[in-house]
Amino acid sequence: MQNGHGVIFSDGELWKATRRYTLASLRDLGMGKKRIEGKIQEELQFLVELIKSFKDEAFPLKTLTLATTNVAYGIVFGDRFDYDDETFLTLLKHVDDVVVLLGEPQLQVYNVYPFLGFLLKPHKMILDTMEKTRVILREYLAAGKKSINENLLQNYYDYMLTKQQSEERSKDRNLFHDTNIVAAVFDLVLAGTETTGTTLQWAILLMMKYPDIQRQAREEIERVIGLERLPTCEDRKQLPFNNAIVHEVQRFASILQQFPRCTAVDTCFRGYFIPKGTPVIPSLTSVLYDKTQWETPTQFNPNHFLDAEGNFVKKDAFLPFTIGRRNCPGESLALMEIFLFFVGLLQRFTFCPPPGKTVSDLDLTPEVTFTLRPQAYSTCAVH
Repeated sequence: MQNGHGVIFSDGELWKATRRYTLASLRDLGMGKKRIEGKIQEELQFLVELIKSFKDEAFPLKTLTLATTNVAYGIVFGDRFDYDDETFLTLLKHVDDVVVLLGEPQLQVYNVYPFLGFLLKPHKMILDTMEKTRVILREYLAAGKKSINENLLQNYYDYMLTKQQSEERSKDRNLFHDTNIVAAVFDLVLAGTETTGTTLQWAILLMMKYPDIQRQAREEIERVIGLERLPTCEDRKQLPFNNAIVHEVQRFASILQQFPRCTAVDTCFRGYFIPKGTPVIPSLTSVLYDKTQWETPTQFNPNHFLDAEGNFVKKDAFLPFTIGRRNCPGESLALMEIFLFFVGLLQRFTFCPPPGKTVSDLDLTPEVTFTLRPQAYSTCAVH
């Protein structure tokens, strides 16, 4: 897909340099800090106004993805998009197409038997959609080259271009060339569009499915921060039940079931010899649904993250972002987003099934794409 470039699927020196500089750039841009918290709070208010515009009538759960995506795009492009912006909607559509196609059974057949590619379509459609996305990203790259100010870096493009210029001046390694920059941006666009937005959809669907849990969460919000003040990350300490819900949503939904790794050295594991360079696919679900770690692993149960006194408890087996040197670089941003959006939405709305649907009609069986998405339900948000 990325021909060995970018943050996710690169390797060796290119991966080390790109990931290291990406993490440093994201920190400078406010990831995990108050600065980005303000951006999320701002986006929350735009989302609240959009939901109000439906006037208690049903709207697709997928609408929630607009807000979470805009936070990530703000970091990449430097500013938020209007929800009806043509470029914004085009990027959303392209990413959605790629994620859906990555879950196609025919694509898995192609990965195992590539010589059958002439008979199959999904991989061709993915590569075509990715190239359409790259056209947009290259336009932003070209514009960034014309307007960059090294004394005022405002987005991810600015940081990557500054690194590129630094390499050119020093005639050092040519790692931050245009192809690698566009691939790295694509990785952030893909991750920022899909994972957090899908998790927020699951959170609201589960509140619709379990109204008693939703009521308890809202009561805690009203008691601790009221109905006017915007939630902050500091509120996690005083909102243990809501914090537990957010973590349990990620555990229960397990939207990313596995992610490929590779043995760095010759390895002996449980009697098996695995040579260096062997692709390994660990199952994240095996951890998140481990019967030895969770009391009711196949059920949605916020008590998994609460002690007997109702205090939040962090669990070592909570690994939705994977673990190790190649764990998700946006973990702190995702955790912040999910908590602030979830609490901010429950602070203002009660979510229930649309007319003609009851709680028992809500099926929690996921739709399988590259991630596990909730089924395409609509919700009613009562102000």
